[in-house]
Amino acid sequence: MSPEDILVDARGHRCPVPTLRLRKALEAAPGGARVRLLADDPMARIDVPHFAAEVGAEILVRDEIDGGFSFLVTKP
Repeated sequence: MSPEDILVDARGHRCPVPTLRLRKALEAAPGGARVRLLADDPMARIDVPHFAAEVGAEILVRDEIDGGFSFLVTKP
């Protein structure tokens, strides 16, 4: 993770909370910002890509880590 990345740790929360927290972070971030979302709800695998496509954000990296998921998303 780069020091400039914004971290949103939504582990322990069920969807739609991780996606809502990602939305809030992207809305507050400047254009081109990168947000790293950590989530452990299996629905995040589906919800986060749908949300990103809906708002025009790009998922740069998708990883499975420690029984959860990490998404690196860039704001358009």
